[in-house]
Amino acid sequence: MLKLPTLDQLIGEFDLALRTLSATASSVRPHPDAHIEESGLSAAEQQHAAGLMRVNHSGEVCAQALYQGQALTARDPATRDALREAAHEEVEHLAWTEQRLHELGSHKSVFNPLLYAGSLAIGVTAGLVGDRWNLGFLAETERQVGAHLASHLRTLPIQDSKSRAIVEQMHRDELGHADLAVELGAAELPAPIKATMTASSKVMTTLAYRL
Repeated sequence: MLKLPTLDQLIGEFDLALRTLSATASSVRPHPDAHIEESGLSAAEQQHAAGLMRVNHSGEVCAQALYQGQALTARDPATRDALREAAHEEVEHLAWTEQRLHELGSHKSVFNPLLYAGSLAIGVTAGLVGDRWNLGFLAETERQVGAHLASHLRTLPIQDSKSRAIVEQMHRDELGHADLAVELGAAELPAPIKATMTASSKVMTTLAYRL
C-alpha cells in the first residue's frame, strides 16, 4: 500500500532538489580520472568533450529526479532502498561530471531545473503504477543511459583520457543498476513506452549539448 510522505519528508525532498540543482556534489569514491594527466585538446575537441560531459551531467540531474519521484511512490521497502542506492551513485556521477566540465572551461546546462521538474513528475508517475513497472522503468532508463554513454566513448577525442575514464565508470555503474532492477522483479516495458523514452532523451541531449 502506498504511504503518503510526511511534511518532514517533503521538506527533505525539496532540500534534495535544491542541493542537486545548486550545490556542488561530492563523491565518496575517488574520481575515476584523479590520477590521469590532462591531455592537449584543440578548441574544437575541448568544446565537443564539454558538450558531451554537459549532456552526462544533465542526465544525472534527471536521474536524481527520477529516482526521487520513484522512491516517493514505491510501495516495497526493498524497491525504495534500491532506488535510493542508485540515486546515491548518481550523486557521485554528478560530482565527476561537474568537475570535468569545470576543467574543460565549460558550464552546466541552463535547462537543468526544467529537466529536473519533468523527470520528477515522470518518476512519481512510474512509482504510482506499481513497483514492478517502477523497476522496469528504472531498468530501461539505465539501459538507455548506458547506450548513450557507449556512444560518447565512440565520439570523445581519443586523447581525452580523463573524460573517458569518467564515462567508462559511469557506464559500468548504470548497467549494474539495470541488472539490479531486473533481479528485484522489473517488468519489461511495452515498446511504445521505450520509444517515447528514447525520443524524450534525444530532446534532452540535444538541448544540454549546446546549452
